[in-house]
Amino acid sequence: MPVSPRGGKIMKAIKELPHVARRSITFDRGTEFVSWPHLQAEIGTQTWFCDPSSPWQKGTVKNTNRRARRWLPRKRDIRRMTDHDIKKSVTA
Repeated sequence: MPVSPRGGKIMKAIKELPHVARRSITFDRGTEFVSWPHLQAEIGTQTWFCDPSSPWQKGTVKNTNRRARRWLPRKRDIRRMTDHDIKKSVTA
């Protein structure tokens, strides 16, 4: 199966992140993630999916993203962050 245009954009964005920031990714069951095998192979990232009919797991993903935004606001270009910067943010 070819990589979808959205999947290609996701791969490009994630591939530029420091390795520590892309060790694993959890997706919901959206169609934009149908190319996950390519994503996993291309950038060396373990991928996980929320279980079907388990909306509380998606809530966990959203809650985690919201918490990450406290230390990594959308305006911040995380591609310019070093592994040290990311570790410092995570342990703050």
